[in-house]
Amino acid sequence: MILQELAPGLTVQNLPALRKLSDYKLIAFDMDSTLINIECVDEIADAVGRKAEVAAITEAAMRGEITDFKDSLRRRVALLKGVTLADMQRVYDERLRPNPGAAELINACKAAGLKVLLVSGGFTFFAHRVRDRLGIDFTRSNILETDAHGVLTGRLVEQCWGDICDGAEKRRTLLEVASLLDIAPAQCIAMGDGANDLPMMGAAGLSVAYHAKPKVREQAQVAIHEGGLDRLLEVLH
Repeated sequence: MILQELAPGLTVQNLPALRKLSDYKLIAFDMDSTLINIECVDEIADAVGRKAEVAAITEAAMRGEITDFKDSLRRRVALLKGVTLADMQRVYDERLRPNPGAAELINACKAAGLKVLLVSGGFTFFAHRVRDRLGIDFTRSNILETDAHGVLTGRLVEQCWGDICDGAEKRRTLLEVASLLDIAPAQCIAMGDGANDLPMMGAAGLSVAYHAKPKVREQAQVAIHEGGLDRLLEVLH
């Protein structure tokens, strides 16, 4: 594939025929470092003095150097034991911000008739707040187990679909939501930054990398290296 620089900080390759936003019906976003500015698991770990240890695992997983995402997440969650719900609320209040252009892109998608899906290897505590803040239609993410006092146990809660939303589950969720809405995969957009986003990006009609790891940039049809999420609107008019 030959990368084409559409504009400074925006490259494209192998674009599909569908080039209008209204040609699509569903857009799926990763959350951490894509829709929002932080890796929540790293910031939560800071509350118990383990940020550097957790962040190193996160970085290796996102770069694709750790291929077993489930194992990497279990290891990181185990290190969160002792974090309180109050600690997590402080992370949300003080550190979490939507990335530039997030609201603008979501609003443009909804105005064009698209449904919006947030599918994350992160946690419902943050995903549900981001959903409500940005007007997102559907979410899937992981639940951190807490004890009766609101303290993390270091484990995840089993859900009806499984225990961990990894790359395979992200892909399955995208296709499941599309099927329920009678939307073809070719009418879906998937946007992410890490290796665990590649399965859903590969299943969608249009894959978008946002300030992504090298492995993800290389495979995406649209790569945004500079500026906000709404730069996708320079590709889809």
